[in-house]
Amino acid sequence: MKRNIISINEALCNGCGACVKGCHEGALQMIDGKARIVSELYCDGLGACIGDCPVGAITIEERESEPYDEIAVMERISANGEKSVLAHLKHLKDHNEMVYLQQGIDYIKEHGLNIDISELTAKIPPKVSRGCPGSMARSFSPPSQSQYLTPKTSKSELTHWPVQLHLLNPSAGHFKGADLLLAADCTAFSYPNFHSELLKGKKLAIACPKLDSHKEVYVEKIVEMINNSMINTLTVAIMEVPCCGGLMQIAQMAAQRAERKVPIKQIVIGIQGDIVKEVWI
Repeated sequence: MKRNIISINEALCNGCGACVKGCHEGALQMIDGKARIVSELYCDGLGACIGDCPVGAITIEERESEPYDEIAVMERISANGEKSVLAHLKHLKDHNEMVYLQQGIDYIKEHGLNIDISELTAKIPPKVSRGCPGSMARSFSPPSQSQYLTPKTSKSELTHWPVQLHLLNPSAGHFKGADLLLAADCTAFSYPNFHSELLKGKKLAIACPKLDSHKEVYVEKIVEMINNSMINTLTVAIMEVPCCGGLMQIAQMAAQRAERKVPIKQIVIGIQGDIVKEVWI
């Protein structure tokens, strides 16, 4: 069957093991200094390990794979104790995987395990979805007042083309000494004042850390902008969903490899169009 499952780029993997600790299901292990999937049966394809990878070596892909088995996972991790089981089930609930969550709860009840599941069973929404939290379908009403809008909203602050990181030339003249905004694709559609507040006075590069391929090229281009184009600052705008954190990791990798040092600011946009975090790294 085809389903979402993680893919590990061994060339990028530095063997830190952070993803192994973040995989509640035990699908990952460190083998010969690299993270590897030891059982597709245990990989739920939700991508919790993506946010733990500091080098962007993990992505989610859709391919033929044996189906995920929640009962097999419960049999495996129940021996690890209550904390491991609760962490796993909370992981499912946070990702709105209610079918698997119910299977896990039923397993606890059927086997008489002494595990407090009261918090997990409280207010379980009826909606069931598949996929990572960043792609989970959600609906919400726009603000009742145009509280974010200003007269400048309608004015474009874009000064160059192209803007997609794969397409742009990092040595182009407009990047010389510039303040660079590295933005996740979805941010411009989510934040109403993207042009007037985030892009104004900056040069733009956009990318998607989850769907784009050949992300090592991204690192190399940002390094070139830092070293050769002598950019002044680097602002990274991402969405609040976990998979978007990969863009911040790309920027930090580039900063570590570069010969120059540049200040990096992180801006996190909420899915309802507000800034939830803004900090210099």
